[in-house]
Amino acid sequence: MNGLAERFGERAQVTDSYGDTTIDVGPADWIELLTYVRDDLGYEFFDWLTGVDDPPDGFQIVAHVYNPAAGRRLLLRTRVLRDDPRLPSAVGVYRGANWHERETFEMFGVIFDDHPYLVPLLLPDGFEGHPLRKDFILAARVAKAWPGAKEPGESGHGAPSRRKTLPPGVPADWGPPDA
Repeated sequence: MNGLAERFGERAQVTDSYGDTTIDVGPADWIELLTYVRDDLGYEFFDWLTGVDDPPDGFQIVAHVYNPAAGRRLLLRTRVLRDDPRLPSAVGVYRGANWHERETFEMFGVIFDDHPYLVPLLLPDGFEGHPLRKDFILAARVAKAWPGAKEPGESGHGAPSRRKTLPPGVPADWGPPDA
């Protein structure tokens, strides 16, 4: 990575994994890194951006960019805190980040400051919560009975039923009362 060490010094960590290069920076250096790899290193194609819930205290934001002239790709990562999940918007650097940031906002609750239109993209109006967070309760499995005649694993030959358990992360007092 020509010039990366001179530009970022200890603020950027470069690793290689399975032939791909990954660059990690703090949130304050996120836009500078995106701009640098686009303008100075030729990674002009923005492929995708997403979040990764990384308990207990934060989220990783990961962007994948590509240099078409060199045929090389980069993973760019930063980390935001769960208590204040904010990051500057990358839309000013890569216009293609628009929908990806909206999806990450909706699914993880990460706020992209200065995003031109940070509104829900996929979920229905009035949806509460962020469904890709690991602490999100999958209430649909609690509120709605299994649609089949039998629970998964039950057979019609008198085999013992599996123990009824709640999905992971569901509080014990959730759901309809036992009949």
